[in-house]
Amino acid sequence: MNDWLLKQILKTTRTIASVGLSSNPEKESYDIVHYLKSQKYRIIPVNPTAEKILGEKVYKDLLSIPSTEKIDVVQVFRPSADVPPIVDQAIQIGAKVIWMQAGIENVEAAIKAKEAGLEVVMNRCMRMEHRRLLGSPLSFFS
Repeated sequence: MNDWLLKQILKTTRTIASVGLSSNPEKESYDIVHYLKSQKYRIIPVNPTAEKILGEKVYKDLLSIPSTEKIDVVQVFRPSADVPPIVDQAIQIGAKVIWMQAGIENVEAAIKAKEAGLEVVMNRCMRMEHRRLLGSPLSFFS
């Protein structure tokens, strides 16, 4: 994926459903999403074992999110092997992008998502790409 397309995704995204977001502030996923929330993205946490994360109501899966919520990006913090059913749900809810965080890749799921018309980002940190491409300053508080 080229930088121009990554930048377009980051600029046009409003709502991110974060699948596998941890409720533990010590975890990297929590820190990444905290940063994204500070950049004015609407965050919808998806985690079957939590009720609230970062002050937001948590949903057990993507299909549990009310259909009134238009999801731009499904951000994945789950192991690569867990990606296929997440892609299936992302397709069902009409998401525009599947974003697999750093260390997460599933080529078969990516092909399925692309065939369904979604953009796919694999093995990239959304916070790092946001900072790199949109020039957000590094901060000790995000």
